[in-house]
Amino acid sequence: MGKRIIVLRHGETGHNAAGIWQGQLDVELSEVGMAQARAAAPVLAARRPDLIVSSDLARAAATADLVGELLGVQVERDERFREIHVGEWQGRSGAEIRAEYPEDADKLLTGEDFRRGRSGESVADVAARALQGAHEVIGRLGDEGLAVIVSHGVAARALAAELVGMPQQQAWLTLSGLRNCHWTELGQARSGSWRVDTWNVGAPDAVEGAPWPTER
Repeated sequence: MGKRIIVLRHGETGHNAAGIWQGQLDVELSEVGMAQARAAAPVLAARRPDLIVSSDLARAAATADLVGELLGVQVERDERFREIHVGEWQGRSGAEIRAEYPEDADKLLTGEDFRRGRSGESVADVAARALQGAHEVIGRLGDEGLAVIVSHGVAARALAAELVGMPQQQAWLTLSGLRNCHWTELGQARSGSWRVDTWNVGAPDAVEGAPWPTER
């Protein structure tokens, strides 16, 4: 069967629901987000992961901790799994960004990569740091081991694409963003290469309420 990784996006926040770009703002889960995380936790805990590692931002950490509590294991934090930093866009609405950065808004539609909000990161930046973190996690797994990495919308997609060798622009244009408290599962083949086995999977009774995600 080989090594496996589940990359989980955190539950909903108030900023998600309001269409506010979060980036690396440390925003807590909303009540809806906590309900989503509580629904997803037992489904993931039932897989008996060997490792649980999360972004150190509160919304991801709280989501991961619910899984860890069910298993009685300590969740590890790794800032390399943080969301993309969106610079001047953080804390601002999508409408504001489209009005004030029209050229960048057009780039988002075509998947062209660039530094978000002038002083933020590019998707390539995120993919590089997240992949580095993932390789360290993978290296600690046994031959049939499973790890859960709890991250964010853009970071999760960038990591999955980088791990399987998909160009980031292609991933941006063809893979829908992970919904809140939904995940992708990746498996390692005998050759050592990785594949996407599932995408945007959620608990059957997960509370829905967040819009389809962007980088917010």
